[in-house]
Amino acid sequence: MAFKLGTSDEGDLPLNGEINVTPFIDVMLVLLIIFMVAAPLATVDVRVDLPVANAESAPRPDQPVFVTIEANGRLTVNDRETPLSQLGGEVLRVTGEDREQRIFLRADKTVEYDKLMQAMNGLRAAGYLRVALVGAEGADTP
Repeated sequence: MAFKLGTSDEGDLPLNGEINVTPFIDVMLVLLIIFMVAAPLATVDVRVDLPVANAESAPRPDQPVFVTIEANGRLTVNDRETPLSQLGGEVLRVTGEDREQRIFLRADKTVEYDKLMQAMNGLRAAGYLRVALVGAEGADTP
């Protein structure tokens, strides 16, 4: 509350009925600065080096089907080189057309995300919806 200095008959200072907006302005300026700093940080693209999975390994089937993408972009199905356009047909041949079988997809960490998605789309187009991504096992977490 603000007070007016002056004298009154009773010796008390009279009350000023005007609102002091200075604290309100201070708070608004602090909020403005916070939003000015935080807004650009929310739109920055961040390069991500995804961590190694540390989840428990699921039991593998007797004859797992591995689709591997090497660092040079070479695609293999169970150690047999396969062009991306023939990925669905090769996986159908290896699994005996069993579309319920889980496919294990592993890729070098330098492989572009687009190449990984193309392989997943090829598997989906062939009717394989159960795709497991394989990560390095036994990695320590920080």
